[in-house]
Amino acid sequence: MGRSTLRTRSMGHRSAVGLAVALALGLTGAAHAQGAVRSVHGDWQIRCDNPPGAQSEQCALIQSVVAEDRSNAGLTVIVLKTADQKSKLMRVVAPLGVLLPSGLGLKLDNQDVGRAGFVRCLPNGCVAEVVMDDKLLGQLRTAKTATFIIFETPEEGIGFPLSLNGIGEGYDKLP
Repeated sequence: MGRSTLRTRSMGHRSAVGLAVALALGLTGAAHAQGAVRSVHGDWQIRCDNPPGAQSEQCALIQSVVAEDRSNAGLTVIVLKTADQKSKLMRVVAPLGVLLPSGLGLKLDNQDVGRAGFVRCLPNGCVAEVVMDDKLLGQLRTAKTATFIIFETPEEGIGFPLSLNGIGEGYDKLP
């Protein structure tokens, strides 16, 4: 599996942040929404917005990484609680051109956790979604790094290492 050199990108990048916030808050048509940074927790940010028609402010825990050697390869991970507080979701926005049937792989500290399917593609990326149970949330709290794997061909996977520093604290602060 190929591996790109990555760095965490500042969340000031408008199109990535706009898409991430729009997806986090369920606004597929409002990629211009930026969301205000509410707080920073390690390598994660809580961003909040008041989407049209929503009864209250909605917030999500967000981190983006980009490949330094591939300007078109970036990944945004969004963790949120549903409005009814009954479900915990992780949405991952992968670059266009990803091989959809292969899904999105996840390793925590180099241990395979499984794959998630892609649910839709938008002009700026394709979205995989996972309903997080308490077991996965516990694994995310204790692991140091998560590696998300996308496939451009059935044989070639690209790993995106993402720091989990601050994810537990950030999740606990989500409204």
